Amino acid sequence: MDFTFTEEQQAAAEAARAVFAGVAPDGVPSPSLVPGAVADDFDRALWTRLADADLLSLLLAPSYGGSGLDAIALCLVLRESAKVLARVPLLESSAAAVTVQTYGSEEARTDLLTRVGRGEVVLSVAAHGRTGHDPAELAVTAQRDADGTWVLDGVQTAVPWAYDADYIVVPATAVAADAGLTEAPQVGMARAGADHVLLALVPRVHEGVVLAEQISTAGERLAELRLDSARIAARDVIDADGAWEGLRELLTTGTCALALGLGEGVLTMTGEYTGKREQFGHPIASFQAVAMQAADRYIDLRAMEATLWQAAWRISSGATGALPSAGDVAVAKIWASEGVRRVVQTAQHLHGGFGADVDYPLHRYHAWAKHLELSLGPAAAHEESLGDLLAAHPLG
Repeated sequence: MDFTFTEEQQAAAEAARAVFAGVAPDGVPSPSLVPGAVADDFDRALWTRLADADLLSLLLAPSYGGSGLDAIALCLVLRESAKVLARVPLLESSAAAVTVQTYGSEEARTDLLTRVGRGEVVLSVAAHGRTGHDPAELAVTAQRDADGTWVLDGVQTAVPWAYDADYIVVPATAVAADAGLTEAPQVGMARAGADHVLLALVPRVHEGVVLAEQISTAGERLAELRLDSARIAARDVIDADGAWEGLRELLTTGTCALALGLGEGVLTMTGEYTGKREQFGHPIASFQAVAMQAADRYIDLRAMEATLWQAAWRISSGATGALPSAGDVAVAKIWASEGVRRVVQTAQHLHGGFGADVDYPLHRYHAWAKHLELSLGPAAAHEESLGDLLAAHPLG
């Protein structure tokens, strides 16, 4: 295993550090002080700077104005973005764009990808299902009309940046026009035994598409996406094996990169604070109890980092292993969901009451960390998935 980054990957990370250097984590009101969303839109000025630095087109081919890089490069950039809590849909738009590039129709690629790379079109992904606990692909059904148009029905919850995106990539289970459903049509659950998953590029403003506002723990505006006989042209539907699995793994790995970057930012902040805060005439960082807690969280971050790069390398290279790439992604999720929570909890403890001061950014990092933890899901669920993979692919 060689985790040495290529020159191109390092250049992407350096460009990201330069762009994010001027971003203030407290650039919008605190979620503790406002009843609704902290802002009506994401950071459009930062989005423009990312486009100018060619960081919105990292994964796109040169023919679409991109750099042709891989998931590792994207994760390096996401890691830097999370250190400053950058409020941009970089993960969702990048992951959706590369999925369209790999699996989408020629018309969709020509129409969208160059504009996505320039920041003119924003993409998001509905990946949390109807409740946040059920598989996303089972929350929406798709039936094909005689003219080739797909008709979508169902509900997806907690769609990030939905009010700001031009298109939302929605996974759906295809069912025959005469197939019965095991649930009421409005909840969009597919009939038993259906396993044909497709991805639909759903315009935000479209007949049969309704958004209902939801607010994340970080104070960001999410949406419940309701589809009621929304008709999507065949050119905007990806009907290819592996498309949803690849998109889901990239989104998950990118979320782990965000958790790592946030944790590193918080531990750096904690080190600076404990190095200056004195008790009994000495910096509290010199106390053994403080140093041991910080060391434990450093170990968490290094484990999060190692498992992240393993997962990113597997999905970037397509390399085979004893387990499918889903196994490496599950291990990364286990460490990220537990590790980011432990890091921010320790940081709050070592900051004392100062960590809860809304004039100090640590409370905002804590809120973002909780959102990432909830997005990843509990470690126990990922351990169960890993166990299922081990049962299906015995080692040795």
